[in-house]
Amino acid sequence: MERNWMYYAGLVIVAAIWGTNFAVSKQAMETFDPILFTFLRFGLTIPFFFMLLKLKEGSVGVSLKDALKLALIGLVGVTGLEIATMYSIKWTTIANASLLNVAPWPVFTAIFGTFLMGERITSRLVVGGLVAMIGVGFVILGGDQGFDLSSSHMLGNLLALGISIVGALFNLACLPLIKRYSALRVSAWYIMFGSLFMAPLTFRSWDQVDWGALSAGSYIAVIYNVFFCTIFAFVVWNASMHKVGAAHSSFFRYVTPAAAMIAGYFFFGETVSIWQGVGSIFMAAGLIWITLDHKKDAPVDTAA
Repeated sequence: MERNWMYYAGLVIVAAIWGTNFAVSKQAMETFDPILFTFLRFGLTIPFFFMLLKLKEGSVGVSLKDALKLALIGLVGVTGLEIATMYSIKWTTIANASLLNVAPWPVFTAIFGTFLMGERITSRLVVGGLVAMIGVGFVILGGDQGFDLSSSHMLGNLLALGISIVGALFNLACLPLIKRYSALRVSAWYIMFGSLFMAPLTFRSWDQVDWGALSAGSYIAVIYNVFFCTIFAFVVWNASMHKVGAAHSSFFRYVTPAAAMIAGYFFFGETVSIWQGVGSIFMAAGLIWITLDHKKDAPVDTAA
């Protein structure tokens, strides 16, 4: 019975890296404008991605038709989603943004994956996903902020929910191209396009940074984001998603808020409540239950 445990382990590691990055990026925001920092995160990866691609696969090209698809994916998935995530946090509470962004994402991925990609939703996936969703709800709502439905946060709430819908479609759009090329090649191209579209938005931010006085922490934040949160994370996540399916892999995003909670405890001395501990146990149980699902998703249609 095939378990694909290495790919599930990759999903857990990547989600934990992204969760830890909340604390790293929060510190970096004291020095960098948010859009500029996001551009540095993705823009600096471009030469490394294409160097790795050339060394590993011997070529870097894609067809013109697929390049246009990757440009659209980069515009939506890198430029659009990353900036939208930043403003959703600005216009609502972190708890609201986390719950409305993270929790519905796997549900939308499973629904869209069934209708658009022919992926199977098994009873094990449904049960494990629900248990994990309950767990991530406890992790987020058990924090100090809780959930706030006041009208002042409505725009940010709607934006966070929209991110989970568009993000699910973004994940599914990558799958046919990963099938045709590779996770590395697809990541390299859509990140390049996303960075190019983001570049004009940073023009007024460069002069606001005192580049000569950057601390070691600022350099570490950039290095962590470039090599771990982007190069390593995007390749491993896309490769694992291709192997286990978008519906299964999307639920492992629930590791992200738990990792962010732990990082907040160590970086900023934030408290961890009993409810958050209980939620982490529920989330882990649900994800373990999903990994035991031996039924494969349907093959990805490469004609898209």
